[in-house]
Amino acid sequence: MEDNRIVKVYLDDEPKPFAEFSPPVKFVLDTTKIPDGKHTLKIVARSSSNVEGVRTIPFEVRNGPEISVVGLKKNEVVDTQIPITINAYGSETKDSFVIKGSETPQAIPAWVWALIISFVGFAMFYVIMYWKPELYKSFF
Repeated sequence: MEDNRIVKVYLDDEPKPFAEFSPPVKFVLDTTKIPDGKHTLKIVARSSSNVEGVRTIPFEVRNGPEISVVGLKKNEVVDTQIPITINAYGSETKDSFVIKGSETPQAIPAWVWALIISFVGFAMFYVIMYWKPELYKSFF
């Protein structure tokens, strides 16, 4: 009996497959040759009885540096002047680590400020209510 099983692999909406294999198969997808952004891998497999099965796998490629923007959110409505901080960092250098620009500076979250204010407020309340010299006499 002839084995006509075949697996075809397509990238995005290309009409021609970039790879054809006889199952089972292992291959390495080199994403350095694919532009950054959202893509789909479409796998079409044909069984020995000529029945086809299709599976699509969406994925995102990000080979370039990570871009971080502080001060402007997606679909935000803005007016007047707004300060924007842009940082881009990636893993291009394998042998050295660049400290400057490795982290994006961000504001301290509001919940941290609320926690600090609550702690300081409780400490002041405790000092005012319970600080009496007769409670702190020396045993010596």
